[in-house]
Amino acid sequence: MQEPDVLRRWQLPRLGRAHLAQAEAPMPSPGAGQILVRVGAVALNYRDLLMVRDGMGMALDLPFTPGSDMAGTVVAVGPGVHRFAVGDRVINTFWGGWTDSHWHADTTLLGGPGPGMLASHVCIDANWAVAAPATLSLEEASTLPCAGLTAWFALVETGALRAGETVLVHGTGGVALFGLQLARLHGAQAIVVTGSADKQAAARALGATHVLARDSDWPAEVRRFTQGRGADHVLELSSGPDLDRSLQAVKQGGRVSIIGMLGGDTLSASFYAMVLGRVTVQGIGVGHRRALEELVRAVDANALKPVIAARYGFDALPAALDHLERGAFGKVVVTMA
Repeated sequence: MQEPDVLRRWQLPRLGRAHLAQAEAPMPSPGAGQILVRVGAVALNYRDLLMVRDGMGMALDLPFTPGSDMAGTVVAVGPGVHRFAVGDRVINTFWGGWTDSHWHADTTLLGGPGPGMLASHVCIDANWAVAAPATLSLEEASTLPCAGLTAWFALVETGALRAGETVLVHGTGGVALFGLQLARLHGAQAIVVTGSADKQAAARALGATHVLARDSDWPAEVRRFTQGRGADHVLELSSGPDLDRSLQAVKQGGRVSIIGMLGGDTLSASFYAMVLGRVTVQGIGVGHRRALEELVRAVDANALKPVIAARYGFDALPAALDHLERGAFGKVVVTMA
């Protein structure tokens, strides 16, 4: 397939949804250590809404292209690239340059302030990509770099999730449903808290052991379902004042992973619940490349299928962002077809 001379991308000459527009740019040639990827799909994250709205307070080079997660096909490689060849299917890492447990200061966040993925083609460092799962379509694979890896990093990489444990999951967005699926994959029970009756039924169909209403006394229900013990792991996607209730639901010595900020960017929690409960509260900022490679292997070995709420064409990005803002059961994906 002959690549065009120009690429298409969504960009912001100024911050704010009203300024989001399509534009063309010359097709780049990959330099030393780089790959040029024809993008097949981009999975949207709540972070993308914030980046479009106000840049999350970051200093961005304008015009700015949003979007953190893509899956695509390598169409050209630069000098010195040995990890990939033309025709390979790849997904990007969220943290460009964070390859393993040691984090260093010269990493780059893709989708802001680093390069964005909402384009027909992207040119990135070859070390910022991994091979896509063989068992997934590009649309499905695009959901792994942020949502899939965040859940994996919280539960498996740092949480050492084991069979027989209990995972409490807040909500039914992308990270939450990956948490549910990974819990079941590892032989753990998953308890989901959500406010929608339709989403409660869908979570049960996906394998949740128990589904609790958001407006119920769900900390007490979690205790009851675990014979008073509490959940081993909590994926806290709301934060804000909700953290205190999660501390009431976690076991002695359990782990709460702070992932989302839907309830605000200030946490509120009881000192006594945290200290007397010996709870590990950890912030999760997605994860490194080695963990993403391990997630890809787990996906292929276990035929895990990400949950996609809806697919939108490239021209329909504004509608896709609206859907994401309303709330979705699973991931909202933009396709390049």
